Amino acid sequence: MSSQVRLSEPAGRWLLLVTAVGSGLVLLESTVVNIALPALGTDLNASMSELQWTVNAFTLTLSALILLGGSLGDRFGRRRIYLIGVVWFGLASLLCGIAPNAEVLIVARALQGVGGALIVPGSLALIQDSFHPQDRNRAVGWWAGISGVAGAAGPLLGGGLVDAAGWRWVFLVNIPLATLLCVLLVSHVAESPHLETTRRFDVAGAVLAAVALAGLTYALIGGGWTMAAGLTGLVSFVTFLFVERRSPAPMLPLRLFTSRQFSAANLVSFFVYGALAGMFFFLPIQLQITAGFSAWTAGLAMLPLTALTLFLSPYGGELTTRLGARSPLVAGSLICTIALLLATRIGAEASYLTHVLPVVALTGIGIPLITPAVTTAVLGAVDDRSTGIASAVNNGAARAAGLVVVAALPLLVGLPNGTEMNPADLNHGYDLSMAICAGLFLTGGLVAWIGLPGLGRGDGPAKPVRLLSRRHASATCPQLEPHRP
Repeated sequence: MSSQVRLSEPAGRWLLLVTAVGSGLVLLESTVVNIALPALGTDLNASMSELQWTVNAFTLTLSALILLGGSLGDRFGRRRIYLIGVVWFGLASLLCGIAPNAEVLIVARALQGVGGALIVPGSLALIQDSFHPQDRNRAVGWWAGISGVAGAAGPLLGGGLVDAAGWRWVFLVNIPLATLLCVLLVSHVAESPHLETTRRFDVAGAVLAAVALAGLTYALIGGGWTMAAGLTGLVSFVTFLFVERRSPAPMLPLRLFTSRQFSAANLVSFFVYGALAGMFFFLPIQLQITAGFSAWTAGLAMLPLTALTLFLSPYGGELTTRLGARSPLVAGSLICTIALLLATRIGAEASYLTHVLPVVALTGIGIPLITPAVTTAVLGAVDDRSTGIASAVNNGAARAAGLVVVAALPLLVGLPNGTEMNPADLNHGYDLSMAICAGLFLTGGLVAWIGLPGLGRGDGPAKPVRLLSRRHASATCPQLEPHRP
């Protein structure tokens, strides 16, 4: 495959399909489980903390190892590591599907996250490496739309599978999908042309990141040794930053954060994706436990979000090309803020048309404005050789945000940690959670407005711009003008 494929060519369309579907499979697994939580909680007699860990075990390993996954792709080839990740993900999904208890399921979910950490960074890096500069933003928009739809479709697919075949099939369905993806990847996608054959691996950084995230997550969810876990997480995080600063080949190159645009875009990602994670965790549970929806109808209730995300994401990419990242990000964050405030109206007597539909419709409008813009802002702040690690950093920030928010919200809103979910307690906690998530969206929009360049400061209509590189004086790429410290 040429390193300059076009969307109009078969090679470009195959590349887009394979990368978007792989990333979408990981995103699907991040949301499809949420609709199954009440069913698997009943079947496995799982407590609230075990339900949180069912979600967070996946996010934990995905967040901790996604930077290492990007480095492995840079070193051994992005297609090769991508393929290994898809195989690993399929096998871990099988283990999830046959788990006899909550403990085994949590371990299997952690293994799923390892596979996801090998898939996600290579997905976007392959697009960035291979597409012609004039098609790159549109390709990112389509990638965001297709993979985003997979995540948005999770509740609908999960609800249908839970009602028709049982919760185990939300995991087992991944096996044929992963098999098909492997076939398409081998037959239609060539290896990335840019490899860093001399790059070393930051094993110490990966271990410290995992320990830091695990300790902080355990402390937030609660249980025995909470204070010790939190202290261990904090010490590990500080040590991680020290190790990364001194390492000759860091997993997280702190030099990237000298760019104001890169730092701001990742901070925006943390707030908006954390808010989305909180919404996708609580809304399906609220619809089923408090509002009385079945798993299928709860999933069906999210369908407008899926449809709007699919339809509008390419336009979000085009809008980012014309206006830059800041304006779509601010608009999308404000729309989602309104949606989450309206979500507090969903309760025991909720009507779909007047209470649920406005929430999912507005979110379906906001997400396509956010996703292509934040991705473009991140990749536009680095040179072409750093796209793999930049993509991994951004995905890591997004997953870590989801991990922290899902761990912290039940504690912050006072939900009891038991195997029985009382609708009255859940309803109160849900309302507070949606208000907090609305605040996170609003904060993300403010950070985008303050931290990203605007019109007249390099963030106008997108055109080929010159990116700084240590190895090259410049490189042409139709991304946002990077901040020059």
